[in-house]
Amino acid sequence: MVKLTGYKKVKAAVFISGTGSNLKSLIKFSKKKKSPISIDLIISNNPKAKGLRLGKINKIKRKVYNFKKKYKTENQILSDLKEHKIKIICLAGFMKVLSRNFITKFRGKILNIHPSLLPKYKGLNTHQRVLVNNEKYSGCTVHLVNSKLDSGKIVLQKKVKISKNETMNSLAEKVLIQEHKLYPKAILKVFNL
Repeated sequence: MVKLTGYKKVKAAVFISGTGSNLKSLIKFSKKKKSPISIDLIISNNPKAKGLRLGKINKIKRKVYNFKKKYKTENQILSDLKEHKIKIICLAGFMKVLSRNFITKFRGKILNIHPSLLPKYKGLNTHQRVLVNNEKYSGCTVHLVNSKLDSGKIVLQKKVKISKNETMNSLAEKVLIQEHKLYPKAILKVFNL
């Protein structure tokens, strides 16, 4: 997986589109001594993403990109990642699909967290689909990103039991609590720590 050199933390970028609750847990994790990463850049496609405030509070550089011209935007992001010496990307509720060209440039170094037990329920509206299908369990998955949606190699998963009167909101909350614990563990696993 990713090799650590000496004791220096590897520079990471977190891509977000919304509230940034996973970003918050990753920032907390990055400040721990045992963490192999430091978060040096937050990237968003949404200027109103609440998670951008976390960057401001924690003095992390933030950049917002308009994805209307995807290819041009991605090249600009790649250039910014290079400038900031970013070695690993954590997608945390980033609601844009990155191109094959972008992914190839960071092959094996882009992680994503998804609110289902992949390979089941790829894509959007996962909690709704899980409940409609009367599943007994759901959960979350951290996986490496490849050019197919939510299909990369699974790093770690956490199962969540679905209770009798589960709603989309209650299931989303349950899964999110586990996401916050799982993402840091997955990062440690990627770095073989």
